[in-house]
Amino acid sequence: MPKRYMRNSKTISPSEQLTLLKSTVAVVGCGGLGGYAIEELARLGIGTIKAIDPDVFEEHNLNRQILCTSSVLGKPKVEVARNRILDVNPAVRIDAIRGALTYENGEEFLRGSQVVVDGLDNIPSRIALSEICDVLNIPLVHGGIAGWYGQVTTQLPKTKSILKIYSHCHEEKGVEKELGNPSFSPALVATLEVAEVCKIILGRGELLDKRVLFINMLDMEIGEIGL
Repeated sequence: MPKRYMRNSKTISPSEQLTLLKSTVAVVGCGGLGGYAIEELARLGIGTIKAIDPDVFEEHNLNRQILCTSSVLGKPKVEVARNRILDVNPAVRIDAIRGALTYENGEEFLRGSQVVVDGLDNIPSRIALSEICDVLNIPLVHGGIAGWYGQVTTQLPKTKSILKIYSHCHEEKGVEKELGNPSFSPALVATLEVAEVCKIILGRGELLDKRVLFINMLDMEIGEIGL
């Protein structure tokens, strides 16, 4: 086993590490949540990561997006992600897809993925992602953040979890447009998303299937509701 994975070995067996290496995970959105997710997936040892995002880094991203530094302002997020991961773990293949996921291109972008990570920041795109994953029978790990608060759930095929959460929302943006996001919110929620991805691929543990985990970092409270 490569030394880079030795600290995984008490939690993840050599055969499981090989399973991760053979897996493909798509991350849709490479900003706050997505950037942390890409970083952690690469360090975990996921073999192929599809990084999907249409945007470039801007100065207002510097407060919370791990891939954003002063030297990359104006550069495409997916290209920065690829260069970063080549430096962090050259064994990982990064497919940098610069474009916004839509109903028209979604199946092409996501096909071949074992799991999809939601790093999006608007409700219509999340619903579209949910429906495309359903068509392709791909599990979707959703994360949402707003100020001190976050939520995580895992949508398995045909459970319609994202629609149940957002079906009554009429705004394009959620409450994050009012509360903003500090540095720690995407870091924590993305970490929980990556843990769900690992469990899905390895077939271990209890998933957040049909339940939403809510995190209140201001009062340090964690709760959940069923879907």
